[in-house]
Parts: sequence; structure tokens; C-alpha cells
Amino acid sequence: MRLFPQSIRWRLTLWFGLTLALILAAFSAGIYTFVHTRLLKQLDGQLGKEFAAVKRILREEPAEIVELEEDGIALASVSEGSTLVHRTNDWRRAELDKAIKSGGTRRPGRPWSWARGERSYRLMADSVRTDGRTFHVAVAVDARPIRRSLRTLALMLATGFPCALVLAMVGGYFLAGRLLAPVGAMAAKAREITADRLAERLPVVNPADEFGRLATVFNETLGRLEDAFERLKRFTADASHELRTPLTAIRSVGEVALQEPLDVAAARDAIGSMLEEADRLSRLVDNLLVLTRADSGRVSLAVEPLDLAALLRDVADCLGVLAEEKNQTVEVEIAEPLTVEADRITLRMALINLLDNAIRYTPSGGRIRLVVRRMGDRAAIEVADTGPGIPPEHREKVFERFYRVGLDRSSETGGAGLGLAIARWAVEINGGRIELESEEGRGSTFRILLPERKGGETA
Repeated sequence: MRLFPQSIRWRLTLWFGLTLALILAAFSAGIYTFVHTRLLKQLDGQLGKEFAAVKRILREEPAEIVELEEDGIALASVSEGSTLVHRTNDWRRAELDKAIKSGGTRRPGRPWSWARGERSYRLMADSVRTDGRTFHVAVAVDARPIRRSLRTLALMLATGFPCALVLAMVGGYFLAGRLLAPVGAMAAKAREITADRLAERLPVVNPADEFGRLATVFNETLGRLEDAFERLKRFTADASHELRTPLTAIRSVGEVALQEPLDVAAARDAIGSMLEEADRLSRLVDNLLVLTRADSGRVSLAVEPLDLAALLRDVADCLGVLAEEKNQTVEVEIAEPLTVEADRITLRMALINLLDNAIRYTPSGGRIRLVVRRMGDRAAIEVADTGPGIPPEHREKVFERFYRVGLDRSSETGGAGLGLAIARWAVEINGGRIELESEEGRGSTFRILLPERKGGETA
């Protein structure tokens, strides 16, 4: 069983009501205490004046003590030892002698209260010495007006407290509803947003308040989700298309081989074509797996000092056979030895993809340059080719997955459009960036910029 309602509106109202109740209770108690103290102080002041008047009469004109009523003192009693000197008629009727007897060990000269039924009095008693005689003087004032005033004040506070609390809670409930209205609007709109309607956005009533900032954050999240879904759809469609091409080629070659009698040479050609397409399919799957691991963030790096000259020569030796098949020249130029902190596997993957891309698009007899040099406070690796270059409108998009400058070029090279995307990811995960400079008809230069390792080159 829940002690509090689930509705935030009701919870806000209850907490507001509880807080206000505590404030009102403290305020009412403070008001009552303050008024009670002030009225009692005034009554004690009157009591002190009457006691002082009796003392003055005893000291200056003792014979006039029997005329206390004429001096405006209605409640007083004067005795000498066990002998009663004088007491007023009102004192006798109020039976205040009982109050004196019940005073017990009260300090002389200090006021105290005494009540009996509806009657309530404030009293003061003390001894007065004059002319060798000792009198016991007691005076009193009626405290019923104060009690009536305090009773009226308590009634007003007790009546006003629940009324004010109820009105405040009604107002708080209304204000909480107005305050939470944007949340309701956002919830209603969020229910309408599905995977097919990610372009929808939550309403932002006031961008400056907390709910407006919350809605803005959710809208930014929805924008990122929409972009991710679009990229996923595009990636899935492109991957399906790329996978379909080698599979279709393998199936076609196999069907033709089964339908026609083939000699050994023709069979070898058919099998070679199938193996070539299988190799293309294998490379495509490997690239897709690399990008999948990159997107999931599950790639672990083994960062170590890397000699860029040695790494570049290793990559050139690895792909040198491909360049020789196309009668291309691969030159390695080391302007100065540089060392960086990076993961060898991923950085080597980036260089292999850049060099493979250069070999694919550089015509037979072309020249490819691999350069290591310093640019400012960074180490730069350049892969420059003498290929056809990249038109300006395509330069910002060539690093996107499955993007290719032209279908005719892709059919010639057999690329899937993933190499540059993998290269950019591999460079960025190592804290660097990749740049492109290209001129149509004169080739392209891909430049990798990495932070240089502090402390010089490795041994």
C-alpha cells in the first residue's frame, strides 16, 4: 500500500501543504506567545504600580490604608503578623486569601497567576517595613480580560489556520497543474514518436526554464537517434547491395558452369572467377566487421611509441606487389625521423587503406609518394598519388561509408567505398585527424596528422 500518491501534482500539493502547515503552526504559536507575553507584561506593570501605591501609603500615611478603594486599588490585603489590617471588599469576595495560602514558596515581590473556575488573577505579595513595623502586603488584578483576549486570538488562529491551509493547497494544486502542463504536453507528444516518426520533436514552451531545457535535450537526443537510424538504414541498404553483387556473380558463374560442358581450362577460369568474387566478399565482410566494432566502441588499443618511418616502409612493402602489377612506382620519403604514441594495428590499417585506395585509382605507370614530415607540433604522413583527382563536390563525402565518386570508377576498381571510412576512424581513434587535398586531373593527397611523441624517437 502506497503512503503517497503516484501523481507528481498531488505529491507537490501535499508537500506544499505540509510545509505551509508547519510554517503557519510556527507563525501562530509565535503570534500567540508574543501577544500573551505582551499582555502579561502590561498586567504585571499595573500590578507593580498598585503594590508600590500600597507601600507608599503604609510609609507616608498608614491611617489611610483603609481607603484603598478610593485610590483605585480594588484587590488588596494588608496584615501585620496574624492581625488583618485591611482588605478590600473585592478581595474578600474573590477569596484571594486562598491564593495567598497556596503561594507556597513563591519568591516575594514576584507576580504569579491564580485561577479558580472562571476566575483568574495575577497576584504579588511582599513584606513592607516602616517605623519598626512589618506589614505583609498582597495586591491582585483581574486577569480575565487577558484570558478573554487570548481565547479570542486562539479561536481566530485555530479557525484561520485550516482555512488558509485549504485555500493554499487548492491554489498549490492549481499552480502545480499549470507548472506541470509542459510535462504533460511532452509526454503526449513522446507517445506519438515511433521509429517511423523520429522527425517529430517535443514542444518547447519556454526554452529558458527547466522544462524547456529538458525538452531541448530530449529533442537533441531524438535528432541524434534520427541520424543514427538513417545511417543504420543507409548502411544496411548499402551493405546488402554490396553483398548481393559478389554473391550474384558467384551464383551466375556456377550456374553457367553447370549448364555447359567445360574443359579443364574453362573450369579453372570459372573456379578462378568464383574465388575472386569470394575474396572480394571476404574483404567486404572484414571491413563491415571492423566498422561494427568501431561503432560499438569495443576496440581495445595497445598504445605504444611508433617509428613512422619503419611503419611506412612496412606498409609500402606489404602493398608493393599490387603497385608492381600496375607498373606503378611507390616512393617513401622520410624528411626527418618522427615518433608518435599510437596503436600500431589501427594506424597500420589506416595507412594500408589509404595506399590501397591510391593504387586503385592511380593509372598504370603512375607514381605514389609516401612522406613523413613535421607540420608545426604534429607529425604528418602523406599519401599522394597521380590519379584523376576528386571533384570539389565529392571531397567532403568520400569518407562516408559506401560513398563512391562515380559508378564507372567503382566498377573499374571494385571498391566498396569503405576504405576511407575505416581510415578516418582508425586515425581519429588514435587522437589524430585526416585531411584531403585534391586537384582534378593531377591527383590527390591524403594527410594524417598525429600528435608527436614527447621525448624523441624510439631506439
